[in-house]
Amino acid sequence: MSEYSARTEKETANVVWSGSWVAERLGVELVGDGRPDGDRELRDLLGLALRRNPKRAHLLVSNVLGKHVPQKPSVVYGTGFELGRRVRELLGDAEARRAVVLGYAETATGLGHAVADGLGVAPYLHSTRRPVEGVARAGGFEESHSHATSHLLLPEDPDLLAGECVLTDAGADMDMGARTGAPLVLVDDEFSTGNTVLNTIRALHERYPRSRYVIVALVDMRSPADRGRLTEFAEEIGARVDLVTRSSGTVTLPEGVLEKGQALVAAHDGAGSAVPRAATATATASGPGPAATAAATAPGPRPCTRVDLRWPAGVPDGGRHGFTPVHRAALEPALPAMAARIAGALGDARRVLVLGFEELMYAPLRLGTALEDHTDAEVRYSTTTRSPVLAVDDPGYAIRTRLVFPAHDNPADGPGDRYAYNVAGAGFDAVVLAVDSAADTPELHAPDGLLAQLAAHTDHVLLAVVPSYIPAYAPSGPDTYVSERQEPPMLPEPLRGPAFSSYAPDEVGWLLQDLSDTELEAPTEEREEAIQSGGAHYAESLPVEYQPSAQYQDLFKAALELSAARVARAVGTVTETVLAERTPRPVLVSLARAGTPVGVLMRRWARHRHGIDLPHYAVSIVRGRGIDANALRWLAAHHDPADVVFVDGWTGKGAITRELSAALAEFEVFDPEIAVLADPGGCVRTYGTREDFLIPSACLNSTVSGLISRTVLRSDLVGPEDFHGAKFYRELAETDVSGHFLDTVAAQFDEVVDAVDAEVKELLAADRAPTWEGWAAVERISEEYGIHDVNLVKPGVGETTRVLLRRVPWKILAKRGAGADLEHIRLLAEQRGVPVEEVDGLPYTCVGLIHPKYTRGATGADGKAVESK
Repeated sequence: MSEYSARTEKETANVVWSGSWVAERLGVELVGDGRPDGDRELRDLLGLALRRNPKRAHLLVSNVLGKHVPQKPSVVYGTGFELGRRVRELLGDAEARRAVVLGYAETATGLGHAVADGLGVAPYLHSTRRPVEGVARAGGFEESHSHATSHLLLPEDPDLLAGECVLTDAGADMDMGARTGAPLVLVDDEFSTGNTVLNTIRALHERYPRSRYVIVALVDMRSPADRGRLTEFAEEIGARVDLVTRSSGTVTLPEGVLEKGQALVAAHDGAGSAVPRAATATATASGPGPAATAAATAPGPRPCTRVDLRWPAGVPDGGRHGFTPVHRAALEPALPAMAARIAGALGDARRVLVLGFEELMYAPLRLGTALEDHTDAEVRYSTTTRSPVLAVDDPGYAIRTRLVFPAHDNPADGPGDRYAYNVAGAGFDAVVLAVDSAADTPELHAPDGLLAQLAAHTDHVLLAVVPSYIPAYAPSGPDTYVSERQEPPMLPEPLRGPAFSSYAPDEVGWLLQDLSDTELEAPTEEREEAIQSGGAHYAESLPVEYQPSAQYQDLFKAALELSAARVARAVGTVTETVLAERTPRPVLVSLARAGTPVGVLMRRWARHRHGIDLPHYAVSIVRGRGIDANALRWLAAHHDPADVVFVDGWTGKGAITRELSAALAEFEVFDPEIAVLADPGGCVRTYGTREDFLIPSACLNSTVSGLISRTVLRSDLVGPEDFHGAKFYRELAETDVSGHFLDTVAAQFDEVVDAVDAEVKELLAADRAPTWEGWAAVERISEEYGIHDVNLVKPGVGETTRVLLRRVPWKILAKRGAGADLEHIRLLAEQRGVPVEEVDGLPYTCVGLIHPKYTRGATGADGKAVESK
């Protein structure tokens, strides 16, 4: 048992109320409703804390809301659900079926959704502080005492608010178009003075007049004077107003409490900021000492484990744009399987926190309730927040510790600090962080980001990403907000291993669709004839996957051992060049599939050398048809396009480099300059080496590339809103060497650091402008050998290997004295009966020539080339 856990158990046994520290210093009191157990019940529900807020210094900290205090997910959900049941009983079945639940950001978004579930038949909507591109405002409001006040209402159905709704969280000063409707039920986490709720009803009533309102709250903390106002207000607007609460009482605030509270905050601020576990030995008895961020002294970030939730298609991440009974019916049966995937990734964790993200409260809450049924571990739930609260490590104070980290969802109001309370030091040996895809950004993965902060305080961090829901229909109008970066509609989340590819889920996200169940393979000769006759494009089918002989596999392993350090040096050089010249936080986007092992290795180098966890995705590019435009849309929605760096394995004659540049012309926000491991063709300025040597990943196909096929683009399989496709060859798992290749190269990183530093220093000062000498050599060879088509000349070791594995080769030109780099080429050529001709003056180590027998007609619809990486 951890020191914190032992201390907490002892304190619980001593029944220390988590509001006593504030009560003793400020004279704030919580008084029950007069029932014998009223005071105890209120203290069970609420603790007290202080916050840096010019409007209200004290904060009622709920123990059942799931915001600041980790609680059993079943308790949090059950509390809201039971309130919803009581609302249903009050309204009756007929009126309940007409209700709409409207929750407000950020503290009551999960509570409101649980209330809607309790009603059983009510659609749900919550307010938001996140503008969404193309979605018109149906209203907005200001919340008088909140830390962040501006709320938007963005329903997908613009008529949703015309009916009955349940409003959660305090709000005021609504601005909506006039409509009429039936009962409106407002739900708040606390009902204190009642000002904001009553002002909200008044503003809404002017535009949406109704005959009945119901206010629902966890606690009713109004003074006797404020209680009388509710009856008067109902008479004023001519409507019935009911109140449903979990508990009730009053807060007694002595004179000058705001000033005293502010003075206490100033005196103690920083005393509860969390330090990493490695530094906790220096914490004082009264708290962890000066404000130290978790990333400041941690030994280094631990990698997080991504969990592929397989969130059900079409189900929103929450109620930002509405959540209907149909959505509810689709989510419920999917929850057990998602929880099972999380449980499978937890290993032997015994104390687990499911941590939600600001407004995203409901999805992680339901994942938490389902996880409770799928593990024997102790499960708790809470969420991060915008609200700054003083942390004091005292059993009589509700906020014991805090983690501070930068916002990671590109907030409309600009960057700022965000907080996670009572997570550090709480003895969790695993944290499951649930965010929506709009918040899965470089800021989240940064050295000072939330993932790094969590990693300093737990052994295992899991990341579960829920797809951000964007309405399919986004009306326009004068109130429509257009953001700089939003997820386009209908695009799914990246595929990840082990469901798709043998790579670990955090190594790469595939912006592809899975075509594993589609028959796409054709014999090599048939494909070649169809391609070159113009009958088919090369990307419309796949070659039969090459099955290497035992001799060839031994050759691959020997080549890997021989060249691992050379590859590692090139990986380090290209990665350091990118970090120095392009951006310190690059988003690696590899061209599937040859670029993908290189992207994974670059990511590993950045983590090993600098402790940074770079995002990495794989996209499809098809010669003659360009790059996957939907993949680019997805990238632009989730990352700053200026940070995107395209990655490939090597250059041949530079055709892919030209293809990429042409394809990105219409996407002006992306930099078309590509980074490659080897640039023997002199086609780029960001490279690891310009030597033409054997890169072992070129020796094989899917079995060294995560068991993923080449990419496929065929109109009957890939629609206008789809990613390009590929197959996952699960059946080849026994011969998969993808991980072995990566691990063997990465094992050389420490050995090549000095060489990399020296080489990068030299490269940064050198003239690295592309010479395109490879293209000139290809044109010369094409004419000398009577081919007269540069598309059938494949220069370099990597491209020559592909000719032998995928195409109909004619002959191989080998640089005289090339040596070990060509052993696998000679073996493949022997197996296929292809002559190897040694020549002098070849600028490449070797060149593969495709059989000219198949050159009649155009290769594709536009006559362009026959190969894709």
